[in-house]
Amino acid sequence: MDKIEKLANIIKNSSYTVFFGGAGTSTDSGIKDFRGKDGLYKTDFKGYRPEEVLSIDFFSEHRDLFNEYVTEKMSIENVKPNKGHYALVKLEKLGKLKSIITQNIDNLHQEAGSTNVLELHGTLKDWYCLSCGKRDTKTFDCPCGGIVRPKVTLYGEMLDENVTSSAIFEIKKADTLIIAGTSLTVYPAAYYIRYFQGKDLVIINADATQYDSDASLVINDNFANTMEATINFL
Repeated sequence: MDKIEKLANIIKNSSYTVFFGGAGTSTDSGIKDFRGKDGLYKTDFKGYRPEEVLSIDFFSEHRDLFNEYVTEKMSIENVKPNKGHYALVKLEKLGKLKSIITQNIDNLHQEAGSTNVLELHGTLKDWYCLSCGKRDTKTFDCPCGGIVRPKVTLYGEMLDENVTSSAIFEIKKADTLIIAGTSLTVYPAAYYIRYFQGKDLVIINADATQYDSDASLVINDNFANTMEATINFL
């Protein structure tokens, strides 16, 4: 039995499957990851490190540069879901996938049609005025003159407590946890995996991770190809 068929069997026999995704789930949609070979963090922006630009302090002090970076380097305007996102939608419709936990801020899971999505870091599809609360799907100049920001967690800010609590609840409840597109070396991915108490841990990632030895199944391939192929066995 090959690994794809084994993954399909794990999903078939699971009563509560949860999916946890990182930046690698969106690269097939044309979105750069952060720490990969050609990731966003490899190139400075006008003399600033990207991690600095994406901090709450930088946003407060250099809002124009922050908005310029997000617009130029992180735009999701014309980005579409990939075949992996649509495979997860099919799993949900089959009643096999109960929830998706994502570190991404691109809204691609929802655009593909997934309904139970927990966004740990928020989304670039939601911008709001800190003064009057006006909202839009992209940055805008608010008529009230207030400061507009995206609903994302920046460096130096705490994650949304309600979202993190829900994510932990889902992981604890799962008997199968599929993790894809993350090296599991950075917070919060490496932290949340500790809450998994179920039977099958599946890791789908191009490179090895520190948790491979704990997994029931490790697939060193990209997310989109793996999930599309798995659907064919269900």
